[in-house]
Amino acid sequence: MSGFDDNPFGDNPFQDPSIQQATKNSANNPARGLEDYNPFEDTPQNQRPTTVPISPTDAFDPMVRGAANPPQYGSTGNPSPAVMSPTQEIPPPYAKPMSQQNAPQISTEELQRRQEELERKARELERREEELRNTPFNARKNNWPPLPQIIPIQPCFYQDINVDIPVEFQRIVRYLYYIWILHTAVLIANVLVFVLRLTILSFTDYFGSFFTAIIYLVVFTPTSYVCWFRPAYKAFRSDSSFNFMVFFFIFFFQFITSLALSTKLYGACGIYDGIVVINSGGAASVVIGILVLIVGIAFVLIAALDLYLLVKVHRIYRSTGASFAKAQQEFATGVMRNEHHRFIAGEFVTLLVYYSCIV
Repeated sequence: MSGFDDNPFGDNPFQDPSIQQATKNSANNPARGLEDYNPFEDTPQNQRPTTVPISPTDAFDPMVRGAANPPQYGSTGNPSPAVMSPTQEIPPPYAKPMSQQNAPQISTEELQRRQEELERKARELERREEELRNTPFNARKNNWPPLPQIIPIQPCFYQDINVDIPVEFQRIVRYLYYIWILHTAVLIANVLVFVLRLTILSFTDYFGSFFTAIIYLVVFTPTSYVCWFRPAYKAFRSDSSFNFMVFFFIFFFQFITSLALSTKLYGACGIYDGIVVINSGGAASVVIGILVLIVGIAFVLIAALDLYLLVKVHRIYRSTGASFAKAQQEFATGVMRNEHHRFIAGEFVTLLVYYSCIV
């Protein structure tokens, strides 16, 4: 038991010199407490921090702040926060803008005129709305031929290449329309040259040819438009094989007719006829013969253009996948869909059955 250490943590903490010094001082002066403790009492005098006292005159210096001279709030010295007093400024007088000052004064007559104009426009809008309500949906008004308003006849067809025809086919359709116009122009020139031959050369033998030329103009112009241009127009518009077939059939005869008119056909100024008139002698005959020859050459050029367009349209027709079988199917479908065609076909079949029973 003599070797037993009663302190398992090592040295005795009370053997520390600082603790012994503190306990010694407390023992010498028991009344001395924590209030009288001065940590700098053991520090030499030259190493202690010094304080500079304020003189009585500096204590009330306005530049020196402290407990004796606190900051003053307000002019009277009252420690109250500053309050901003609102300022009363008189706004400037209202002035009208220059645009209002320079605006012209509208008189009563002007206001009445504008009111009447607005009422007129309102009536016009009501009239158009009434027309739209009474018009069938998507109905397009015919615009061809473009006849003057004074003529009581209304246009028969609707034609607008930019609207109806696809973009890739608009050029060829315009070419067909231009060649139709050229056909009409040459037929008119043919009639005019016959008039010159009757009036200048006094050839009474040409009266029959003159009236025949008028018949060509009156008959060929509308029939060519209806029989081959309109089928071509509808063929390119709706990709109709049946209309393509009609165009090829009629336009080929148009080509043959142009060739016949260019050579020597009754009622036409052909090339052969022009040579005969030139050889008849006289200055007037030469001039008229040249005009006849020009008309004959124009018929030849038109025939060449007809052949070119016929071949070009046929190539387009072959590239679209159309065929004769498709044309037959379209024809049968169109006949069965049309009420008048069905009625005629039914009457025809009834007559056939009736006569077969009689026989």
